[in-house]
Amino acid sequence: MLTLKDLRGSSIDAASVLPRASQDISTTIETVAPILENVRLHGVSALLDYSEKFDGVRPPALRVPAEKLREAAEQLEPEVRAALEELILRARQVHNAQLPESSEVSPGPDARVLNRWVPIRRVGLYVPGGQAVYPSSVVMNVVPAQVAGVSSLAIASPPQADFGGLPHPTILGAAHLLGIEEVYAVGGAQAVAMFAYGARDENGQQVCPPVSLITGPGNIFVATAKRAVQGVVGIDSEAGPTEIMVLADENAPAELIAADLISQAEHDALAAAVLVTPSLSLAEAVGTQVELQARNTRHADRVKQALSGTQSAVLVVDTMEQGVEIANAYGAEHLEVMTEDDDAIVEQIHNAGAIFVGAHTPVSLGDYCAGSNHVLPTGGASAYSSGLNVSSFLRSQQVIRYGREGLRVVAGHVSALAQAEGLPAHGDAVQARFR
Repeated sequence: MLTLKDLRGSSIDAASVLPRASQDISTTIETVAPILENVRLHGVSALLDYSEKFDGVRPPALRVPAEKLREAAEQLEPEVRAALEELILRARQVHNAQLPESSEVSPGPDARVLNRWVPIRRVGLYVPGGQAVYPSSVVMNVVPAQVAGVSSLAIASPPQADFGGLPHPTILGAAHLLGIEEVYAVGGAQAVAMFAYGARDENGQQVCPPVSLITGPGNIFVATAKRAVQGVVGIDSEAGPTEIMVLADENAPAELIAADLISQAEHDALAAAVLVTPSLSLAEAVGTQVELQARNTRHADRVKQALSGTQSAVLVVDTMEQGVEIANAYGAEHLEVMTEDDDAIVEQIHNAGAIFVGAHTPVSLGDYCAGSNHVLPTGGASAYSSGLNVSSFLRSQQVIRYGREGLRVVAGHVSALAQAEGLPAHGDAVQARFR
């Protein structure tokens, strides 16, 4: 099921043969652009029409009534509610530690510059509802925003025909546990448009005000829409298919590696699962275990597609040093490290969305209850971006306060630089304070 590539002794640059799922959002812009424009112009009526067209149901209302949120939380299965509460608790602990502190500096006499962090005022959080239900994504998006101090949070999730046009009740229950009162039964590109432009009803009343930032994963149409509205609003990232890479030596347990590869492959037929190891015996054992375990998993067909795709493979390398090089070139969304000296390997990893260390730290732990955030960069974007965190919802802002003496000390420098740049009025604005 998994293609084995033996790169030992090869002169080929290993990074050039890395498997990667492709998601070319340029192919979907022609579909998405009219949706964005229609929602911008026609608001609520367009959103309801698109729900009927794409989701097979016309929601009774765009915004989910408060009593439906409360009922959904009350009807959560006890074990699901307990798991969500534990996830919320651990996520708050981890994200509280991410809050940056303000600082004030005095560059000279009678001069102060304050570096402070200001929360984004209003944020729209998208929660997908396609092949699976993701209440954990509600928590992962909401908690860092709340810790950052965002005062206005709205959630959008696709309406479900099985639930009378409301989003899945587990999504609604999770939102209520987090204290979110503004939830919309809207999915896909149209939800992104609603957040970017706002939505009014036929009477001109604003049902959903526009937001300043949109976060949350989605399918290729959601990713395309987020790229299209970037600039009108901010976005967190363009999430692609999920990825797991396992960096392991001959001491790693093959059955656990296979289980972890399968766990991510069940997300999507485009999910990427890659093992990098200097041990041919481990590579072969993992291949055997994948074949055995995949037969009995619930989403066997989806898993087989993902693991058989060009985006998944087992790479056998000469040394662990070469394995580290490949891991950094790949920049996996999720990187598992199972080696004789995990700490030494982790120190050499520069590019990864999140790193899971040791045999008892599977990626699925991070998906749910580690306390870390599972909204992570894909497609190699970990080389220049971070996973969702508290700072995603903050803006760095400087407050400058100089007195007369503080300005006098640097007045000549300002005038000199203004003249050098051909902007003499800049210098004049300073000298005017001393005439």
